[in-house]
Amino acid sequence: MAFQKVTREKSKLRLALAGPSGAGKTLSALLLAYGITNDWSKIALIDTEHGRAKFYANRSDLKTGEFLYQEMSAPYSPDRYITMVNEGVEAVGEDGVVIVDSFSHAWNNSGGVLEIKEKLEDGNSKKTFFALAEAGKIQNNLVNSILSVNCHTIVTMRTKMAYAIEQNEYGKNVPVKLGLEPVQRENTEYEFDIMLNIARNHVASASKDTTFLDTWSGVITPELGKSLKEWLDDGIEPEICSVCKQKILPTKQKTIQEIVDGSLKTYSKKMCWKCVMQEFKRRKETEISATEGVSGNIGAESS
Repeated sequence: MAFQKVTREKSKLRLALAGPSGAGKTLSALLLAYGITNDWSKIALIDTEHGRAKFYANRSDLKTGEFLYQEMSAPYSPDRYITMVNEGVEAVGEDGVVIVDSFSHAWNNSGGVLEIKEKLEDGNSKKTFFALAEAGKIQNNLVNSILSVNCHTIVTMRTKMAYAIEQNEYGKNVPVKLGLEPVQRENTEYEFDIMLNIARNHVASASKDTTFLDTWSGVITPELGKSLKEWLDDGIEPEICSVCKQKILPTKQKTIQEIVDGSLKTYSKKMCWKCVMQEFKRRKETEISATEGVSGNIGAESS
């Protein structure tokens, strides 16, 4: 397919919050989500922190309301994350927000990706490369599944201090603190459109941004969520598949408009190319099955 002029589309928030214990990740995520939705019932939070998010419900001192909630206990498997996120999307709709609090458990806790890798190795060092590759595929599928849902998403991640060994002025090797590092696979933060790091004093700053937050720093409030929503809405409405609810993307042979026009003409609904092919296959199999049934009946009558 040839290059085409690009048009900015409306988009969903894909934001990660990282910080140490006590930084305010959960509350910050809730306030951001409320700024986006202006409706507490359009916020679904998945809590891996032993019910801690319940402390923030209906707090007059924090100006919070009743949000939708589901607690996740071990095992923190990628499949369970994907299932709960999809349930959250169903609950809040395309204008709502799903909060994953926290995403770190999917990496290094019971049932997480690192444990899956260890089980694949099964104590055999010869299986390490295979285990790494398979675990990587599982991790990629988890991240892609969360980022592709048709609503706004916010994930929180715990952080740990990162150190390096460097020589000081006396030529002695000493540990040097490099800063906060999210507890997740290395470079996971690059998968998100916005990465905000929150310090213990609750002040956040952007380490990655594709919006207007590149030089922003401050305490997170609903006003920030409202500003982000306005920025994200400043574009044309993307075409969404009526079957899988995912954004319709072009193929090598067809543009988005060609796929939309073709699916409307053939099936009377907007569909992505994957769903078009699935529907074509399903109807073909039904047609073959019906033909075989008719042939069988004719043969029975003839005999």
